[in-house]
Amino acid sequence: MDLFNWAFVAAVLLATAPVLYAALGGALCAQAGVFNIALEGQMLWGAFAAVAGSYYTGSAWLGVLIAVLSTALFAVVLAVGSARWKADPIVIAIGTNLFALGVTGFLIRVLFDVNGSFAPQGLAGLGTLTFLADVPILGEVFGRNSALVPLALLTAVAVAWWLGRTPAGLRLRGVGEHPEAVAALGLSVERYRIAAIIAAGALCGLAGAQLSLGNVSLFTENMTAGRGWIAVAAVMIAVNRPLRVAVACLGFGAAEAFGFRLQGIGAPQQLADAAPYVITLIVLVMARGRTAMFPARVAAEKTPADKDPAEKASAEKVDTQR
Repeated sequence: MDLFNWAFVAAVLLATAPVLYAALGGALCAQAGVFNIALEGQMLWGAFAAVAGSYYTGSAWLGVLIAVLSTALFAVVLAVGSARWKADPIVIAIGTNLFALGVTGFLIRVLFDVNGSFAPQGLAGLGTLTFLADVPILGEVFGRNSALVPLALLTAVAVAWWLGRTPAGLRLRGVGEHPEAVAALGLSVERYRIAAIIAAGALCGLAGAQLSLGNVSLFTENMTAGRGWIAVAAVMIAVNRPLRVAVACLGFGAAEAFGFRLQGIGAPQQLADAAPYVITLIVLVMARGRTAMFPARVAAEKTPADKDPAEKASAEKVDTQR
């Protein structure tokens, strides 16, 4: 059986797209100095809103729009709570993750009178790029996927360009690296951080929409199944760089696609399902090991925005003592 072919590449991109959208949102927040672990809950809400929107309007793209807008609104809680009221973003994010899990499970019963999964007959899903079917390679890679899959890759490039080449992107990085200097220039650190968190919410809405209307055409309770946490891990491994984030997410997508291929040759489903998470753990351990073996090199690669909250607090304390 031929495991690696263009169909495998298409499957890798399909598995990568939802994680990549969420991870780019996390990278934007990290560049602004906010460690966002609410990606799992926001993606789950986006998946539910997309299916509900498609069901009630009869249009998959209206479902996507509803997912993006409602998830951005969902992210306002974290944005205002952490940036304006200075609450701990970790605590708020954990609360919103639990809330998303509970409220989607509640609404699927109240609105659709079902338990577990909602897959009505005729639910409008995202169409595939069939017009590419006759184009060599592109047709095999993208022809079976929705438009949101190649858009995810383009978004990674666009975010990298925006952060590195535009005044607004450079200011956002400045908010994460030297917020006091940005404030001294008369810019609002609070507004930049709120905008970054809400933009991340919109990206998580796209992630959820691709998951529930692109990868499949249904909603299942807790259907994100840890993909938001994989996105958080990708952000940490890639030290917040959008293009590195894309590479990390492609690795996770390859692990998931390879797991499905293993099922095709008789491997246990549990082994295939665990593959992406095992890869995540291995990569995190390797990253940690690299930090332990080469602390000076890793520290030199990090900007202040790349440091975790504990490192930042320690650094600020040392500066104060000086």
